[in-house]
Amino acid sequence: MAVMRSYLDFEKPVAELEAKLEELKALGQRDGAVSISEEVGRLEAKAAQALAEIYAALTPWQKTQVARHPQRPHFVDYCAGLIEEFTPLAGDRTFGEDEAILGGFGRFRGRPVCVIGQEKGATTETRLRHNFGMAKPEGYRKAVRLMETADRFGLPVIAFVDTAGAFPGIEAEERGQAEAIARSTEACLALGVPNVAVVIGEGGSGGAIAIATANRVLMLEHAIYSVISPEGAASILWRDQGRAHDAATAMKITAQDLLRLGIIDGIVPEATGGAHRDRAAALDATGEAVARALAEFEGLSRDEIRDRRAQKFLEIGRKL
Repeated sequence: MAVMRSYLDFEKPVAELEAKLEELKALGQRDGAVSISEEVGRLEAKAAQALAEIYAALTPWQKTQVARHPQRPHFVDYCAGLIEEFTPLAGDRTFGEDEAILGGFGRFRGRPVCVIGQEKGATTETRLRHNFGMAKPEGYRKAVRLMETADRFGLPVIAFVDTAGAFPGIEAEERGQAEAIARSTEACLALGVPNVAVVIGEGGSGGAIAIATANRVLMLEHAIYSVISPEGAASILWRDQGRAHDAATAMKITAQDLLRLGIIDGIVPEATGGAHRDRAAALDATGEAVARALAEFEGLSRDEIRDRRAQKFLEIGRKL
């Protein structure tokens, strides 16, 4: 059964064309109906062209909306599609379990790896269970536990980043949120094995950096990565969240801007219309990009891997 597609505001022209297309297809399935294949083909071409034109000229704010699309594939989708024999690990051995960050061990194209990622959830129930991907200290301490285990056994680390930011609640602060994020970032830098991070949706602030301080940082074509959300920046700068589109443009949060600025190392292409329109293509492209990134570090010593990672971050901003 086909899943009902959710459209963003700027996709209205495509929504109207595809609604007409569905009506025509339904008519064509009736007994005795005249052939409408020519009209269906014409509408399909028109809808595809409209979608391509819209996505060829997305603004940073529109990309933000695509990155947050409710049907966009999440960590659990990438893990299921790319990782074989995945065995999850839970708990930080200090306080408890935090399902905003999931992780464990499995095989990526036959190679044993450690996998970590933020999970936003896809339904009301799962969004609440995963706290919308906003981790508490125990989530980052679990990530540290996983990374240190991976380092001990010589396993590469793959991180999938998708969070608006770390959870800002009082209980998180009481349990040392800032310290936990710093320790997780430190654990990334200390790894003697290669690590690759992929921003698959939102990469928000320290909540993202905590698992994205990697040898190679990749972003999906319509993902965003920033120190603060556009709404948060607009509230601070202009005391008006309605100017989030201005903030998104000013902050240079798109993959294209960040690649040009040297903040990230590569862009993973998405299907026209976003990753949610062709999940299989998004997973395949991501898998290829991760495999290429890991291959760059074959044969390097632990010190070389660590030094290259440190140098990469030390050089950010120096070439501007």
